[in-house]
Amino acid sequence: MDERDVRLLKAIAELGTGSPEQLHEETGIPVSTIHYRLSNLKEAGVIENDLYDFDLDELGLGVTVIMEVIAPHSDSYDEVGEKLLAIEGVTQAYFTLGETDFVVIATISDADEVERLVKDFNAIEEVERTYSKLVISTLRQDARALGSYDLETLEEQLVDE
Repeated sequence: MDERDVRLLKAIAELGTGSPEQLHEETGIPVSTIHYRLSNLKEAGVIENDLYDFDLDELGLGVTVIMEVIAPHSDSYDEVGEKLLAIEGVTQAYFTLGETDFVVIATISDADEVERLVKDFNAIEEVERTYSKLVISTLRQDARALGSYDLETLEEQLVDE
């Protein structure tokens, strides 16, 4: 990866699009070069897919719940993780170190759904306890991690020398 690749990735994160024309306007990189580089980044697995973001509030899925899951006696955390991911509304799940075994984020329609969510988690045999946190206000929700970095930092950390 070189500086142009990093500039493209940063622009995608900021603009929320992979449109070669918009990326050209943002970066000054020729459109034909952008097509070529995007193709290479996809082949390398750096770009996984073409995403369209949604306004979850407008869709009616504006409630976010963060759950800590305690499942200490499980021999197979992969199996527990799969069960957690199978619960409707779960958008992210992390196996963690420390007092909490999993951190799960769910996006649901309303506060009444929290009860259903807790019941679904507690129905998993390996789950000993859950701690739920209802998000009051989202300060940042960005699936594109590059958006939180300065371009200079990304170039320092990602560009192959």
